[in-house]
Amino acid sequence: MASIEEPRFDEPRGQPGFRALRARLSRQAGSERLGMSLWELPPGEAAYPYHYHLAEEELVIVLQGEPSLRTPAGWRELRQGEVVSFPRGEDGGHQILNRTGEAVRFVAISTSGEPDLVMYPDSGKLGAFERLPEGGGLRAMFRLADAVDYHDGEDPPAER
Repeated sequence: MASIEEPRFDEPRGQPGFRALRARLSRQAGSERLGMSLWELPPGEAAYPYHYHLAEEELVIVLQGEPSLRTPAGWRELRQGEVVSFPRGEDGGHQILNRTGEAVRFVAISTSGEPDLVMYPDSGKLGAFERLPEGGGLRAMFRLADAVDYHDGEDPPAER
């Protein structure tokens, strides 16, 4: 059973600066085309690097605490109960950071079920994610600086 009150954190993240607990509630509840995660951020940690999605739209609802939000417009503080939307594309860029002394909790809801491309402007990376309901599938990161021409490494078919 999936529960916001008694979450089963099934995706802990331990990278320094990005330590967080994540409960993939939609997956736990059996959803196939919607994503919903409960995030818990300790003081001083960010949920994820600054990024934007090319295929998914996201909505965040602050349940506990007052996290800081980075968007293309800059940083601002969110209030408990606030709802924020992140459209697809560069205008939907976002990052959530806990600058307070207490844990922060928020729910992130997203369209899902289709592959997504995620841009990471700070590090010049592109992520390709398959987004299977049960987890797994393609999950790959690429540096944009390593981009090659469409025909790079391709040979024309041999004549028959």
